[in-house]
Amino acid sequence: MDRIRIKGGSDLKGSVQISGSKNASLPILAATLVVDGPVLLKNVPVLKDIDNMRRILTRLGMRIERESNGDLAIEAVDKTQYCAPYDFVRTMRASFVVLGPLWARRGVARVSYPGGCVLGHRPVDLHLKGLKGIGAQLDVDDGYVTASGPVTGGTVYLGGNYGPTVLGTANVVMAAVLGKGVSYLENVAMEPEIVDLCNFLVACGADMDGIGSHSLTIRGVEVLHGCEYSVIPDRIEAATYLTGAVMTNSPIVVEKAEPKHLLAVIDRLQATGADFELGPDYVRNLPTVDGKITAVDVTTLPYPGFPTDIQAQFMALMTGADGVSVITEKVYPERFMHASELGRLGARIRREGQSAIIQGTDHLSGAPVMASDLRASASLVLAGLVADGHTDVRRVYHIDRGYEHIEQKLQGIGADIERINDG
Repeated sequence: MDRIRIKGGSDLKGSVQISGSKNASLPILAATLVVDGPVLLKNVPVLKDIDNMRRILTRLGMRIERESNGDLAIEAVDKTQYCAPYDFVRTMRASFVVLGPLWARRGVARVSYPGGCVLGHRPVDLHLKGLKGIGAQLDVDDGYVTASGPVTGGTVYLGGNYGPTVLGTANVVMAAVLGKGVSYLENVAMEPEIVDLCNFLVACGADMDGIGSHSLTIRGVEVLHGCEYSVIPDRIEAATYLTGAVMTNSPIVVEKAEPKHLLAVIDRLQATGADFELGPDYVRNLPTVDGKITAVDVTTLPYPGFPTDIQAQFMALMTGADGVSVITEKVYPERFMHASELGRLGARIRREGQSAIIQGTDHLSGAPVMASDLRASASLVLAGLVADGHTDVRRVYHIDRGYEHIEQKLQGIGADIERINDG
């Protein structure tokens, strides 16, 4: 099993190119189920989660080939398949988004309940509520959900206790585009990844209004055609490297990024004393004279608020801040498993309900640590960049789910980092 070893204290400089968005690519890949004709997807990252989605779609009769330039060529070759079995779905929660498009295009879908990172209770009830609201007849048995009947359209409210459901929005949107009537979706997620999904569907012939707002009106069409489409940059990857740049006070540029998607993160990083230059497709960290980091509070919220997927990385930053900071998690309140592992490096963190209280320290020491999920693993790598000695991050299969060639990209800007295979 692989592990990543980091020796802290290296001077970093240079640029990192941001890959295509994992969280946009996954639902767009699922959306190819509703398309008749070939699709060419550009800027899709090479990741474990992408491989898993390709495996599921292949099981559902899609042919997916990665071309020499990295593009994915996709087309349906067997439209009789309608079941996504447990063994295919259990490793990744996002795989549940095949339910809506599979039902809409093939008339019936049977999909196992999903798996994924351990982030606390994350039910799919809003997915089912939304699909039922536009006509789905649902049966739940033996750990599977079966959707059948025509997509009629309807009015659906997609809000939940912790804000709109991102994957639930994707599931309902992908089904509604082939509806017999009009679907009015209220309190939908506004994340850039949802906007990208909608833009892809429109490029294939979907008819909708309100993209990028909390209200979507979707007029169903009979057929969607293939298209060529480029996925947006990964804002979470970009924010991770920007956080690392601030932690190490390094003149790092993240290239091929979309600064508009990063404003909430940049705002909080600026509050710590950091400064940035924003270009049309890049963000440059401007190191400070003393490298001092001021403690600031953060609350995670649905977009356009501070993303939950950067909470762990920001916590790593706050472990070296001057003062006390409070991080409050309002999207996934149980998402603090990385706190104890950061504590193994010398961080001083205390949990209180939905919040973590961090007392900054000027000294972290390398140690063996264990990744509990995708973003937790990134926070441990960032902490290793500033810790004295060596930090060994184990269970790096988590990080391979969402970061393309992370050790190679960090090596490219001067980090002392390597991947070790223990056999």
